[in-house]
Amino acid sequence: MKKEKKINYKIDSNVLKNYVEAINSIKEPMSQIKEQLNRFSKTMQELEKSLNESLKPLQEQLKSINTMSNAIKKLSINYPNEQSKIFTDTIKQIVNTNNGMLSTRMIEPLNISRQYLSIMEKNKDIEKISRGIYLSPNVFEDSYFSFQQKYKKAIFSHMNALYFYGMTEEFPYNYTVTVPQSYHVGKVNEKCNVFYVSDDIYEIGVTEVETPSGNKVRAYDKERCICDIIRSKGRMDPEQVKKSIKQYIQSKDKNVAKLSDYAKRMGISKKVMEMVGIYYE
Repeated sequence: MKKEKKINYKIDSNVLKNYVEAINSIKEPMSQIKEQLNRFSKTMQELEKSLNESLKPLQEQLKSINTMSNAIKKLSINYPNEQSKIFTDTIKQIVNTNNGMLSTRMIEPLNISRQYLSIMEKNKDIEKISRGIYLSPNVFEDSYFSFQQKYKKAIFSHMNALYFYGMTEEFPYNYTVTVPQSYHVGKVNEKCNVFYVSDDIYEIGVTEVETPSGNKVRAYDKERCICDIIRSKGRMDPEQVKKSIKQYIQSKDKNVAKLSDYAKRMGISKKVMEMVGIYYE
């Protein structure tokens, strides 16, 4: 009896990597992204012309999503009776590429129904850990990574971000995040200390850092954190604020020019320079 040939639904690793990076970097509502993707034509030249001005900065991400979508369509054409296997295998590959984590946002632009997530959960291929977030059974949950997968506009800040840099003794039992003023509090986990800021300073100092588990998350850089803990010192432990500022001043990679620029743009130049000056030798 002939053995059934195993069909390979593998998608190119670069296509997967670019797709996952694109989805993780997009903060706009997925409904807006899907609407724009529906207007895409088959050629890159027409694709670029079809982008409206508000989405121009997302051009590369949208291309990556479109390439991924086309890869799945090609598999569906080659194996017209294997759609279920193609979709579940694609989800598995996305999970593996995304360090064992999946958010429902990651399958939305690919027009993969959420019913496949239910099927995979039933088969114990993935585990639902919170609303819209799934985890591979082969990995431990990175709570920082999964939190930001769910709340895309939340940026780790203040002492929480300084913890990533080893600049505070204070372990962040609760997340401390900064969000735009327009972001509703009901959308953020109740375990959070939430700071609301205006849009003009929200993006100042945003960078990517590694969590203790080695995943990349968005957080503010050291200079922005120093500005934030001085700006919000009424909500902070005063001793921890002093220790963190002193440690920053003593660090070899400090950038006082950048700190001064951030403080000026945030309207707290005098306050920051005075407090930093106390520890500057």
